[in-house]
Amino acid sequence: MTPAGLLADGFGRIPALIERAVEGLDARALAARPVPGANSIAWLAWHTARGQDAWVGDLDGTEPVWTAAGWFELFALPFPPDENGFGMADGDTTRVVASAELLTAYLRAVAERTLGYLATLSAADLDDIIDASRTPAVSRGTRLLSILDDGLQHCGQAAYARGILGGDGIRSLGVV
Repeated sequence: MTPAGLLADGFGRIPALIERAVEGLDARALAARPVPGANSIAWLAWHTARGQDAWVGDLDGTEPVWTAAGWFELFALPFPPDENGFGMADGDTTRVVASAELLTAYLRAVAERTLGYLATLSAADLDDIIDASRTPAVSRGTRLLSILDDGLQHCGQAAYARGILGGDGIRSLGVV
């Protein structure tokens, strides 16, 4: 397996992990927070896709799928188009409300673009320095691994939140 192939295998796992976390939940359950201050499953799924979309877009020099393919308009979230959730205020995270179908469709579109990009990379491309201002300098491969790590952590958080909230998403909190 090539290094880019290994990254592709990791990125290819993210949609299925998020799909399991959102499966069968309505928008209300997806927006529920397991405890005050925690992120909802909807926010975690959206941010996983938006973060990957923004960073891979930066790497391949293309407009994010979010705006290029009309996802910004479909989601109709109360944020500017460049919002991706990094450092988002607690109150704003609760404003991410979307259906499981919309969340997973966007993530699949992002994953398709990411996998297409990875297919163009050689092992040498992964060594390219993309940010020399840091110590140590950041290579393309390091940035991709960071994006993958962030996505997989959010997948685990979404699965954990699903477990806390219960199978229907909110019944175990006594909200229903």
